[in-house]
Amino acid sequence: MEIESAEGNPAYYVKSVEKTFAVLLAFTADEPRLTMTRVAAKAELSRAAARRFLLTLADLGYLRTDGTHFELTPRALDVGASFLANLTLPQIAEPHLRRLAVDLNETTSLCILDGTDVVYIARVAAPRLLSVSVNVGTRFPAWATSMGRILLAGLPEAHREAYYESVELTSYTENTVASIDALRSEVDRAAERGWSLVSRELDDGLRGLAVPVRRGNDLIAALNVSLQTHRAPEDEIAATVLPRLQLAAEGIADDFGGRQRGVA
Repeated sequence: MEIESAEGNPAYYVKSVEKTFAVLLAFTADEPRLTMTRVAAKAELSRAAARRFLLTLADLGYLRTDGTHFELTPRALDVGASFLANLTLPQIAEPHLRRLAVDLNETTSLCILDGTDVVYIARVAAPRLLSVSVNVGTRFPAWATSMGRILLAGLPEAHREAYYESVELTSYTENTVASIDALRSEVDRAAERGWSLVSRELDDGLRGLAVPVRRGNDLIAALNVSLQTHRAPEDEIAATVLPRLQLAAEGIADDFGGRQRGVA
């Protein structure tokens, strides 16, 4: 049984480690440069203690200072580098997909483009569903899905045109896009709007809404939610479901290495 200190912490607890991280975590995106006084206030330390921690961290290379302000150095990334190196995009996306699935009571997925298909790399079934026929690794023709059109919209123009020249369209339902010109228009529309809604083209009972997931300027995946066709009209989906999907995409991008501010 661990013996507790007078402060209620286990006997092994090193208070200086807690204080060190309190100092490091005082630096945020909103406040990347801090004075000693500001660090002391944010870390709940005396000014003298904050000074010792700041100067030690500067000597170790984790902080730099101009004599008045302190800021993190790239070496601070070493703290989480091993953890981040072992994370994959599906692992990072799954908690976001799970929250979105619960929020919307619909199935959520993350897909990438592979040749002429989209491939599911993460998927969380709607809580109300007992089983699903689509799993991680499932492929669908990119041109017939909302996530595929988002991913096609992100391709360089030459690659997109090469795709149009190589793909063969198949009629899955009476609503399936029927020509390359029509497909080109739909992909251009997705590029312009920043999202894609495909209704009853692959399956008569389903609609798919997708948004891009970006890391900086790079399109790394498409985030999708599958919707029953009776749920709501398109304008209502755009007003209520789309913002939640976009927020989840931003969360995945941030956790996977950050999205460039100002990029939709």
